[in-house]
Amino acid sequence: MPKPTAKVFWFSTTELKHLTLGTLLVLGVGLSFILYKELTIVVSLAIAFTLSFILHELAHKFSAQHFGLWAEFRLTMQGALITLLSMLLPLFKIISPGAVMIAGPATKETVGKTALSGPLTNIIISAICTIIMMTLRMSFFWTIAVFVAWINAFIAVLNLIPFGMMDGLKVFLWNKIVWIIIFAPSVALMIITYPYLPY
Repeated sequence: MPKPTAKVFWFSTTELKHLTLGTLLVLGVGLSFILYKELTIVVSLAIAFTLSFILHELAHKFSAQHFGLWAEFRLTMQGALITLLSMLLPLFKIISPGAVMIAGPATKETVGKTALSGPLTNIIISAICTIIMMTLRMSFFWTIAVFVAWINAFIAVLNLIPFGMMDGLKVFLWNKIVWIIIFAPSVALMIITYPYLPY
């Protein structure tokens, strides 16, 4: 079993390589819209996908390290292939090149809080970008704010589904009230921001 580190912001060389490859794959998914969308939207999607992915995974990592656990991002063969396939297909878009692997003694509460950190980060980002979206006029930055707001809300909703390996099941098993409190605003943000998506 990997040894935990007391350093919260610590990255191994292997993890940095996996994070870089994962980020490039996610960036590629956003840029793959170039055949179907105008350049402004493509750049906005690329930024939204990449920002959403990296901050979600880092939130899991730092949360686990905070609780004294070993935590490093790793690409998975299945996830990387699905993400790569998403670049090639017009309608099939999934960004899941890997996940933060965690090891060490952990309680149900620790596991729940670590799982919660990823979707919670997405919700905070979505809420901030929603406020920006409501205050800015139509512009390049407005387009970015809209996509970042909706994609982060969508990722939060998807990850909070209490099923299988999803973050939502870990949160739900730890504290059902917390799950409801966090799931409701993620759905609300997704509904609020959807009509503003530029097509």
